[in-house]
Amino acid sequence: MDRPPLNTIAVVGLGTMGTGIADVLARAGREVIGIDTSDAAAARAVAALECSTARAVERGHLTEAERADALARFRTFPELDAAAEADLVIEVVPEDYDTKCQVFAALDGVVKPDTILATGTNALSVTRLAADSDRPERVLGLHFFNPAPAMRLVEVVSSVLTAPDAVAAVTQLARELGKDPIAVGDRPGFVADGLLFGYLNQAAAMYESRYATREDIDSAMRLGCGLPMGPLALLDLIGIDTARTVLDAMYAASHDRLHAPAPILRQLSDAGLTGRKAARGFYTYAAPGSGQLVPDAETPDPSAATAPGRPVTTVGVVGSGTMAAGITEVFATSGYPVVLAARSAEKADTAKERVAASLGRSVARGRMDEEDRERALARITPAGSLDALAEVDLVVEAVAEDLAVKRELFGALDAVCREGAVLATTTSSLPVVACARATSRPRDVVGMHFFNPAPAMRLVEVVRTVLTADDALATVREVCAAVRKHPVDCGDRAGFIVNALLFPYLNNAVKMVEEHYATPDDIDAAMKLGGGYPMGPFELLDVVGLDVSLAIEQVLHREFRDPGLAPAPLLEHLVAAGCLGRKTGRGFREYARR
Repeated sequence: MDRPPLNTIAVVGLGTMGTGIADVLARAGREVIGIDTSDAAAARAVAALECSTARAVERGHLTEAERADALARFRTFPELDAAAEADLVIEVVPEDYDTKCQVFAALDGVVKPDTILATGTNALSVTRLAADSDRPERVLGLHFFNPAPAMRLVEVVSSVLTAPDAVAAVTQLARELGKDPIAVGDRPGFVADGLLFGYLNQAAAMYESRYATREDIDSAMRLGCGLPMGPLALLDLIGIDTARTVLDAMYAASHDRLHAPAPILRQLSDAGLTGRKAARGFYTYAAPGSGQLVPDAETPDPSAATAPGRPVTTVGVVGSGTMAAGITEVFATSGYPVVLAARSAEKADTAKERVAASLGRSVARGRMDEEDRERALARITPAGSLDALAEVDLVVEAVAEDLAVKRELFGALDAVCREGAVLATTTSSLPVVACARATSRPRDVVGMHFFNPAPAMRLVEVVRTVLTADDALATVREVCAAVRKHPVDCGDRAGFIVNALLFPYLNNAVKMVEEHYATPDDIDAAMKLGGGYPMGPFELLDVVGLDVSLAIEQVLHREFRDPGLAPAPLLEHLVAAGCLGRKTGRGFREYARR
């Protein structure tokens, strides 16, 4: 017999998440019983629903009559007894096992025999909560994402004790609410947070080590990966104490050092600096709960004196591939004369033709006019020999990601380029200092890591070695500003900022599939719908190339010697089989061959 629909739903805990869930339910036609021991919390929840529905009316999403009906369907109570007639109870009380157990124990004596009890936890064991209940087959996880009205993902979490009809009922409810449910097993963090919090933890550790500033870390991940927020700003939004709780639970289950909470998280949470809700965390805010940043001791001073860079009037680019053409386009469209040097005149001409085609697309899309295109192309001089770089002020190499190849090139540039020219490498994973040591002028060598496609991506990671001169570094930063790119400062270690945070996250996604915890489709959906990522990890792996991804992960593993960074065997096997992603027609998914 089919289970009746879940029409009356109790929400226990009317904080930010509980209020958001109540809003979604009331607007979807459910009778909502809001329960909180705090009269103030209940009043805030009612006021929040009044405010959100008023905005919906203003925007044409609700009529006045629909708003009145939604408000009438939401009632608040101080006692759990109010849940007696509920078909489903969703608890979203604080992430504390004893507190949740007390709620479930009390509900056992109140609700109907077939009422489903759902926990909103993302860190605690659903199985343990179910086992302590008198009705373990009716207990499951129902993990909404914040803000609940806007975020489409809902993770439906089953324990080994959960009845299939209970899972089916809440899954159907999620769909009727306009959400996208995915079914997951019971482990800390589930899918989205299981990947997200490991990444956030590594970002916190990177900041703690003073490898990069908080602003540069956040800018790098927003501009380099297209994320809606940087990791440290996101930790402040989530709550540093909450993040620490989730990571503690993840580490207890995995014993992976990548999940061991960075000490800075403990220090901040113990000091009460828990993020936006406390007005201070990694950043400082105007007031508790505010998202408005205010300057503090760590805020960069734009007027601070810095070493002046060297004058740059002409630029050389070495290479003939996609990245070399893209970098050439960036400089030429910004007004710099560019010498584009390749291994032969034919390859250099072909690279210039790539630039011409790209600029032609920009003209067709109305981003530039034909005259600007012709002027940019006129600034590019293709050359089949490095000798053409003798008088340029800055050389940017974009050749194969092979250290022997790059060292040989830097040795040749050392012999050709004029004294004082800055020599830059676009490597994303190799040691910049190794390129510098191939020359007699290591002070002039710096990393200048553009992101693909270079004309569109604003980020450039500026990498300083222990030998780089202040004015060489300043030169690259000034040039970045001149070509309208955003530079972030990095030390010379594997992965710099972006790849050091991105690829362990991708590797952990592969491990989830390897362990049969979730499918690539579910993981991609979870990260796009629950994390706001522009692409899921498996979409991104197939675009980047599994061989490229594996090489970067191997470099990270060799550099940091952390077992948690070892490439997932599944990734190694796919690469060995020639399944490299879109470029071969098959990676984690299959693609039509061009």
